[in-house]
Amino acid sequence: MLLKTNNLRFINNIGSACVLFACLLAINVLSAQEIIEDKPKEEKPAEKKDSTSTTYKAVKVDGVAAVVGDYIILESDIPKEREQIAAAGGNIEGVKDCELMGSMLEKKLYAHHAIQDSIQVSDAEIRGQVDYQIQQFLQYFNGSMERLLEYYKKDDEQSFRDEMFEINKSNQLASKMQAKIVEEVEITPEEVREYFNKIPVDKRPVFGTELKVAQIVAEPKVTEEEEQRIIDRLNGFREDVMERGASFRSKAVLYGQDPGLKDAGYKYILDRKKPRMVKEFRQAAFALQEGEVSEPFKTDFGYHIVYCQKIRGQQYDVSHILLRPKVSDQAIKEAKERLEKIRQRIVDGDISFADAAKEASDERETKNDGGQLINPETQDYNFELTRMDTGLYAQIQNLKDNEVSLVMKDEDNRGNVKYKILMVSDRIDEHQADYARDFLKIKELALKEKQLNAIEKWQSEKIMDTYIKISGKYRDCDFSSNWLKK
Repeated sequence: MLLKTNNLRFINNIGSACVLFACLLAINVLSAQEIIEDKPKEEKPAEKKDSTSTTYKAVKVDGVAAVVGDYIILESDIPKEREQIAAAGGNIEGVKDCELMGSMLEKKLYAHHAIQDSIQVSDAEIRGQVDYQIQQFLQYFNGSMERLLEYYKKDDEQSFRDEMFEINKSNQLASKMQAKIVEEVEITPEEVREYFNKIPVDKRPVFGTELKVAQIVAEPKVTEEEEQRIIDRLNGFREDVMERGASFRSKAVLYGQDPGLKDAGYKYILDRKKPRMVKEFRQAAFALQEGEVSEPFKTDFGYHIVYCQKIRGQQYDVSHILLRPKVSDQAIKEAKERLEKIRQRIVDGDISFADAAKEASDERETKNDGGQLINPETQDYNFELTRMDTGLYAQIQNLKDNEVSLVMKDEDNRGNVKYKILMVSDRIDEHQADYARDFLKIKELALKEKQLNAIEKWQSEKIMDTYIKISGKYRDCDFSSNWLKK
């Protein structure tokens, strides 16, 4: 595989592997991400006298290894990049400095042309990301900003925030530029066929064991009295704020049940052009004027009231109070018993699993499709065992085909209890790729190759149009991309 292709995939792999904390362990790499304001400084040799001679030898300090448009890469950034990748869990065994340089040149090329193409990133959104990241970092230092700054060798919080802002902004620019390059790349069925046919038979991909999974879900019912209690309480909060001047933030801190709101600094930034939050939340928020609080409304998360802090054009700074109705022990017991009766009807042959799902399942997303789960990666019904969510795998690993599981208790990430039964069907053992059976997977591979080719073509053209200078030992690298413009 060409080094250029490796570099492109290398960048993508790192992007998916990095978590925020690990990616910033070597945060001093910022110097490689700053936009140049003046001409790059020349290396300043320091004189050092040799003990056996009257001559002086130069000791080289950190210098500029490369310039790509308005961005620089320092010589020290290559080992720092290696440390970052290792800290993020990436595999860098056998990766040479030249390959790291190639990947860094590509990222700088993306960021530079993102600016040239007037690609916009939201400063307010980036500041929100920085706020969230700092809150995450502080958890590792028991909430001590002093220890955090000492660890990263920063003098004050503001300079630390500024550096994190520039890192996030550069990364977003590069990401958006790469997305723009491939956004219009599409692939036809004929191109998929040509891609498949050109793969030698003995080199065609092998797909692991696949199966389909269906489920029926029973959710405990919240009583009308409990729902009204929550609505009345939210109306009381609203009256306190709108009529008595109470602090909405204080009430959100004391009573709100959205853990993400605290991490976001008790403020969400909504943009009319960039959908965020569920539809009901957006509709309530965008109907408000500054200082207003919405009426209570319901989403899948519970009941809310939203407070509009500030409107800046298309962006709204909002906060909210989320309350979740309590489910009684009796309702939980009734849900379990109801599902046990449904399971028995299926086992006795009185009703099919698919018909039982349509008749009795409380899961809207699957009930009208016979309970069939959709694979979020492939958007079809097939799940590959080796890539299945570990939680789901644990629930179906001992099931035989068309066997109905026992009733099992489940709890979602919002703490809501529910019960479900599962069934596995249409198991396909590990096999070599078949065009008809595996068309969607083959299409995905073909599209990725076409996107990669589009990126390579874009790179080749932009390299020739961009000021690029590579210094020192990196001029001897055998780049597959024409970074040296030979």
